[in-house]
Amino acid sequence: MKEHNVLGVILAGGKSSRFGSNKSLSKLANNKLIEHVINKIESYFPKILIVSNDSNLKIENKKIKIIKDCIEGYLGPLAGVLSAIKYANSYKNKYKWIITFPCDTPFFNRIIIKKMFEKINLAEEKIYFIKEKKQRHNIFGMWSTSLEKTLEDDLNNNFRKVDLWADKIGCSFIEKDVQNKNEFLNINTKEDLELAKKIYKKNDFI
Repeated sequence: MKEHNVLGVILAGGKSSRFGSNKSLSKLANNKLIEHVINKIESYFPKILIVSNDSNLKIENKKIKIIKDCIEGYLGPLAGVLSAIKYANSYKNKYKWIITFPCDTPFFNRIIIKKMFEKINLAEEKIYFIKEKKQRHNIFGMWSTSLEKTLEDDLNNNFRKVDLWADKIGCSFIEKDVQNKNEFLNINTKEDLELAKKIYKKNDFI
């Protein structure tokens, strides 16, 4: 997998307004939410980038680099994607793709990483998202680093919605059969976190 020169990216730049504090630092069992994601993806990528605007986020891992959004003021996940693409392109053609993961969806199955890597050699679009049944998961995405200028221009022209922008550019989907009803549980509130703790305790995510 590592020969693909793909940059793994965790998007953690949200305001967590519904949660009330930085949810990526909240504990689920013995790990923070963001640590659950790191543990799942780190064996697939030689380097992992975290996009976060929280100066309190510290990760002791030589593989990991933490940066802030390249645009001031929260502009949504697309700003995090642009920040990651800019960082990837600073390495002079080393990275052709970035693969993004949300910081608050700890139960996803690692098979989606393998599916995205398999798609790289056959890629016809510049954006791919994971999809199960009719639900698209836009933050589990594969983005060509050639999108930098287009994305920056569109953000400056008030594009904010990931799905609308991706549909404008042209995107495709990587189908994923649901193996567990909880694997795409997104933790947005304290109630979601309590539910996740119950799921974790029961091992109802494997």
